[in-house]
Amino acid sequence: MPLIPEEPQIHESVPGPRATPAAGRTAPTPRPVPGPGPRPAPPRGAPASSVRPGKPGPAAPPRGPVAAPPAQRTNSPQPPAGEPGTAAGAQLQLIPAPADGAVDAADEAVDLLLDSGRAPGEILVLTTGEIHPWAAHELSFGEASYWAQHNAADDVFYADAAAERATGRPVVVVAVNGGSDEVTAQALPAAMARAGALLIVCGDPQRINAVLGANA
Repeated sequence: MPLIPEEPQIHESVPGPRATPAAGRTAPTPRPVPGPGPRPAPPRGAPASSVRPGKPGPAAPPRGPVAAPPAQRTNSPQPPAGEPGTAAGAQLQLIPAPADGAVDAADEAVDLLLDSGRAPGEILVLTTGEIHPWAAHELSFGEASYWAQHNAADDVFYADAAAERATGRPVVVVAVNGGSDEVTAQALPAAMARAGALLIVCGDPQRINAVLGANA
């Protein structure tokens, strides 16, 4: 079930999120489309819970223009209906990124989803390698507090791809930022099962296609 990134199209009116590019990235990461059924944008003056949790540390400096998002993948290849670990009707999108830039690409995807009107509680971000800085920060206060935020489902949640307690949400973003091929091969089908409407995979296309092809 190989994923093939599509050619980007120019959408001048799409506002671009700002994120710090990872070291070694030679070009801006292509940004994802919002996906099917975006929610209305939150009203001006919305409570703090409607804002994506920030990563610990100083704010990232602004960067230059980013590439326009690729076209909506309405014909993205998907596993046959009824296959174990498949979310029926979920669209698949691949965002090319090196392993050390996959988390940044995932953050950009989340920013654009929120800008498009997706509610924060509809988004789950998974990592196959080192956990996201936000998850590491929240886990420092204990697992009880960390999973309580997951159960509240009122904000973007970040977890390890192998975390069985992370339940499905309408949009799942996977950062293939490390881990073995075996870990990736298990993480992607599990992410498909969790995604209700849209699955975004950020990582090396050659590696992802090889892993998916080996498990087809």
